[in-house]
Amino acid sequence: MASRWLDLRWALSVLCVLLMAETVSGARDSSTGAHISPQFPASGVNQTPVVDCRKVCGLNVSDRCDFIRTNPDCHSDGGYVDYLEGIFCHFPPNLLPLAVTLYVSWLLYLFLILGVTAAKFFCPNLSAISTTLKLSHNVAGVTFLAFGNGAPDIFSALVAFSDPHTAGLALGALFGYLGLYVFYVVTVILCTWIYRWQRRGSLVYSMPVTPEILSDSEEDRVSSNSNSYDYGDEYRPLFFYQETTAQILARALNPLDYMKWRRKSAYWKALKVFKLPVEFLLLLTVPVVDPDKDDRNWKRPLNCLHLVISPLVVVLTLQSGTYGVYEIGGLVPVWVVVVIAGTALASVTFFATSDSQPPKLHWLFAFLGFLTSALWINAAATEVVNILRSLGVVFRLSNTVLGLTLLAWGNSIGDAFSDFTLARQGYPRMAFSACFGGIIFNILVGVGLGCLLQISRSHTEVKLEPDGLLVWVLAGALGLSLVFSLVSVPLQCFQLSRVYGICLLLFYLNFLVVALLTEFGVIRLKST
Repeated sequence: MASRWLDLRWALSVLCVLLMAETVSGARDSSTGAHISPQFPASGVNQTPVVDCRKVCGLNVSDRCDFIRTNPDCHSDGGYVDYLEGIFCHFPPNLLPLAVTLYVSWLLYLFLILGVTAAKFFCPNLSAISTTLKLSHNVAGVTFLAFGNGAPDIFSALVAFSDPHTAGLALGALFGYLGLYVFYVVTVILCTWIYRWQRRGSLVYSMPVTPEILSDSEEDRVSSNSNSYDYGDEYRPLFFYQETTAQILARALNPLDYMKWRRKSAYWKALKVFKLPVEFLLLLTVPVVDPDKDDRNWKRPLNCLHLVISPLVVVLTLQSGTYGVYEIGGLVPVWVVVVIAGTALASVTFFATSDSQPPKLHWLFAFLGFLTSALWINAAATEVVNILRSLGVVFRLSNTVLGLTLLAWGNSIGDAFSDFTLARQGYPRMAFSACFGGIIFNILVGVGLGCLLQISRSHTEVKLEPDGLLVWVLAGALGLSLVFSLVSVPLQCFQLSRVYGICLLLFYLNFLVVALLTEFGVIRLKST
């Protein structure tokens, strides 16, 4: 699944080329870290000559910092840290290995952040949403999980359409893209309903000795009922007392289970030490709803605090805080308005609820936690992309090689962690559906919304000009991979085995080798 996800995410930019021409693709790549200068700059912006950022290593040491700060090709539109400026402006040349070592260490810690966020916050909230809305795993995968994985890319697509030169699609294409996505989701829902109806009918007429095929949720419910003994009773106090608000808040924000700490190995303890700051920050900012608990994980002081902090995190992580610092009417920043509104809502919630009983609308916290954790994952993934791009500049990797390898993996790492974690927690169908639903969501809704915002400004016709053999290699690999899954999955009766996964991995490796050989000129068309 990992190879398929990386293949699809990189091929997405190629499909955007075929749909929106090369100008749109270049604008989108710049917003995701693979900086490609747009062919049509926005009007009213002072233009600076664009030079390949990799040439910085060939300059004199005294000129490198100014080159990084003034060259547009060295700037990243997303992220909070300018890693290239850190290397060439704050580290002397003899400490370049130290800078690279620190960046790699930070990269590994970002992977840890992605894993913790996906496993303990993103996936539990998604499971709670599915349970509350009674969604099947397939429907949840192509809707909520696809939205969580693709929402940041949608905003990148909107940025790409901000230039009238890159927003010229017909009105019919606009409604066509949006209509295709709606049709796709409706088809998945309808097929799920038909499957459940047929299975219900088959179970009615089946013999009592015939084993029933249970869904994932039913299997979880049966297994939980079979293990009815609650081992937690051994550790419960004999005398109960009423906790104060401060005690509830302190216990809810404590990421360390002391009884579990004593039983674990030294390796687990060392890894837990690195996780503690991340888990504390996420507990403070991301609410988690657990339908399996009696109180649904309701912690009144912490959840009220979430009503202030979580929306603030959302506006400060969306597009790296661009929307959060925007001043309404040139007077009040958006984040101030969010804090004021969140404080008012938290005050009402605190005085209208109790510590012992969750409110009726507590399930809404699952949506807030889902959105907040998705943006945390996107923020960490954006930093991963920027670090990988900086390392590519240091080691002088070409843009195409960088895009096919490091940036493709970096752009996919957040979604891959979410899908891996869901599959390991017992939701493989949801993760598999999101691999397809996320790509369809990005292409159809991203293009559709961008056109909707810009259709009144521009009526430019799109001319498809796929230049070079590499574009056809990328598009062909995408088409062949989809055809392979379309044929092989039904032939396996939708029971995917290890062989299928190995074939996808081998297909991705072959695709990568062919694409790199094409870029280096080993594979080329014969001139006529």
